[in-house]
Amino acid sequence: MDAAIKSIRPGKPADKQLESRPAELDPAEFLAAAVRADQPRPARAEAEAAVKTLLAYIGENTEREGLLDTPRRVVEAFDELYQGYHQCPAEVLDRTFGETAGYDDFVLVRDIEFTSQCEHHMMPFYGRAHIAYTPVERVVGLSKLARLTDIFARRLQTQEHLTAQIAAAIDEILKPRGVAVLIEAEHTCMSVRGVAKHGASTFTSRFTGMFRDNPAEQARFLSLVRGLQR
Repeated sequence: MDAAIKSIRPGKPADKQLESRPAELDPAEFLAAAVRADQPRPARAEAEAAVKTLLAYIGENTEREGLLDTPRRVVEAFDELYQGYHQCPAEVLDRTFGETAGYDDFVLVRDIEFTSQCEHHMMPFYGRAHIAYTPVERVVGLSKLARLTDIFARRLQTQEHLTAQIAAAIDEILKPRGVAVLIEAEHTCMSVRGVAKHGASTFTSRFTGMFRDNPAEQARFLSLVRGLQR
């Protein structure tokens, strides 16, 4: 994971006050954990029984030695793969730092690796997220942007929704002058089943504030993501 902070450019005109737009996502998606304490959930034994049923459905003998402990292992793997449901995005971005010496350009964290699960087939998709934001007086720790990505990725997702959630959370909680998110990923529901096109990449992006309203800032962000630093 590369972190890049662009230096302040001389002669840069003063930023105009940009009109903010309301978040397009329900704030409940990124201001709190997805699972409430009072939300009914099946018992672990019921979850393990469901895995055993699926094994029988595909034609397996659920009583053979190699599968006796598989339901437990699968449920434990689910606890790890989907831990994002129990984590709060707002808490990750809660602590900020004010010692920026008047820094007024964007901050970019590039090549954040992630793995998520497609909500349509429950198959993995994986890739890299590139996130930039232009702070107002205060900045957040760079690792927090990676942690935020993991929280949303550790839920059943579509790549489009994942991109929108990351951007909306940063926009709402940090209230920067703008946010840019670009995600590139390979989907196993496309590469190992269906059309079986291994190596195909999907790109999604989301821009808010100055990145949305200023094509030059979008281009500068994309140039840095692609490694075309000048």
